[in-house]
Amino acid sequence: MTETTCPTVSLFPNPEVQESLSPHAALFALSPLDGRYAEKLDALRPIFSEFGLMHARVCVEVAWLLHLAATPEIAEVPPLDAATRAEVERLAREFSAADAARIKAIERETNHDVKAVEYWLKERLAALPALAKAKEFVHFACTSEDINNVAHALMLASGRNVVLARLDAVIEALRAMAHTHADLAMLSRTHGQPASPTTLGKEFANIVARLEKGRAAIAAVTLTAKFNGAVGNYNAHTAAYPELDWEAINRRFIESLGLTFNPYTIQIEPHDAIAELCDAVARVNTVVIDAARDIWTYISLGYFRQRLKAGEVGSSTMPHKVNPIDFENAEGNLGVANALLRHFAEKLPISRLQRDLTDSTVLRNLGVAFGHTLLALDSFARGLGKLDVDANVIVADLDDAWELLGEAVQTVMRRYGLPNPYEQLKALTRGQKITAERLRAFIADLPLPEPVKNRLLAMTPHDYTGKASELARRI
Repeated sequence: MTETTCPTVSLFPNPEVQESLSPHAALFALSPLDGRYAEKLDALRPIFSEFGLMHARVCVEVAWLLHLAATPEIAEVPPLDAATRAEVERLAREFSAADAARIKAIERETNHDVKAVEYWLKERLAALPALAKAKEFVHFACTSEDINNVAHALMLASGRNVVLARLDAVIEALRAMAHTHADLAMLSRTHGQPASPTTLGKEFANIVARLEKGRAAIAAVTLTAKFNGAVGNYNAHTAAYPELDWEAINRRFIESLGLTFNPYTIQIEPHDAIAELCDAVARVNTVVIDAARDIWTYISLGYFRQRLKAGEVGSSTMPHKVNPIDFENAEGNLGVANALLRHFAEKLPISRLQRDLTDSTVLRNLGVAFGHTLLALDSFARGLGKLDVDANVIVADLDDAWELLGEAVQTVMRRYGLPNPYEQLKALTRGQKITAERLRAFIADLPLPEPVKNRLLAMTPHDYTGKASELARRI
């Protein structure tokens, strides 16, 4: 018997193979957000990528220079004529990939990313005669964190809008389902066991109510920024212009960008607002995880069928499978997002003394958390769009659960003073399958007023839904 061996397979392609695959760069992405799922995240890439961070920094540097030029007390930066101002604004408005590449080239010399932005801006402004004598007012009295914290706040404001728009679409899809199925009575399950009926629409309404509250919390987070120098005291500002009210000047600058001015900081803005935003997004994500798991369970119970898509395969070996992959994808991505968001919320507000650099590398991952969140919301919405309700299964489940009316009967008995109502119904129903006939025979023997008794005798599990329909329509 001859021995066979498996040839060694290298996981790392040789240079020739690497070169041949270069047009397929997404296949080499370390993060699936930039590989497998790249096309689904185009809305976030210009905001949270390194290009996005560079662009935001340029916007802040340009806005600061224009703000100084518009401050009469600073005579060294003359007011700009309309043409010059338009040229300066164009540097931010038309910032390109080539501009970002030039900044990256400068950074290879400076080994400092913010200084590279400053040098690039000075290069571009050199052609403007009106600013020839004022070029050193680019990055005037700024520490890098003055630029960075404002840039991150602007990025988060834009990223939040993208996520909220996707969340709104999910909420509206759920609201439509709440209204459509407001009257479809359904068996509840507490502890996984049959419980008092609800309606399918009311269960969707519950999710809508939670998500609307969470959405409001995300939108309500006030994004703060600081612009007060190396350790938060305007040291350099007052050295150069001791007569000026720099706190007022810089407050006006931050507020002109749509942000809230933070007057008390160390070198860094303490990131409390970012932590609050991350917590708010994580809480919404948790609600969506809860909803995804419940819908997954209802699919497994047959309450929902999933629409088929031609060509799709559910299992590589079991041809019949139609798996709830969209809800599973949503749950998995939300878990990754929340792991990051909660780390951000716990880590970012902490800095040793007046500054350490541990926040810098962490902040570069904001887009990763938002990316997984957006991807999950997209998957969840796609899953909702595939659902068809199987009312026959839902009705059959409820038809087989007459014991649920035990709650109604014992509560009515309490009202009319009958003895041991709970105990009587417990003996009749607990752990037992109750038929309509058996329950009605019990009700018929109760010494209740005839109208009340008749109402109980006419009741079915489908009628016993309380205000569920009303609540579902009202959302």
